[in-house]
This record gives sequence, structure tokens and C-alpha cells, in this order.
Amino acid sequence: MIADRDAMLRRLHELRSEHRDLDTVIARLDGSPVDQLQLQRLKKRKLKLKDEIAWLEGRLVPDIIA
Repeated sequence: MIADRDAMLRRLHELRSEHRDLDTVIARLDGSPVDQLQLQRLKKRKLKLKDEIAWLEGRLVPDIIA
């Protein structure tokens, strides 16, 4: 169980890092004349990462029944 949690935390760290990197790349490309299809793909990848991050965070935080 602990090893599984550690693996999830490592994966969460990797996803957050990639999300930040994509944010930087998109910000640089957004103002310059670039391939719009490539920019759109980067933005979709960033959204997918955001969903994966939210899913992992939900798995790591236990549900508290009030």
C-alpha cells in the first residue's frame, strides 16, 4: 500500500512538472506566428494532464464522510 502511494506521488510530481513545462512552452508560442495545430495539440495535452492530476489527487486524499 505504501509503495503504491509512493508511486502515485512520484507520478503526480511528474505530471505537475510536465504541466508546468507545457504552460511555459504554450506561453512562448502563443504570441508568435506558429503552427496553430501544434499549439492546439499542446493545449489539449495540458488539459489531459490536468485531468490526470485531479484524478490522482482524488485518489491520494481519502474521502471524509461528514
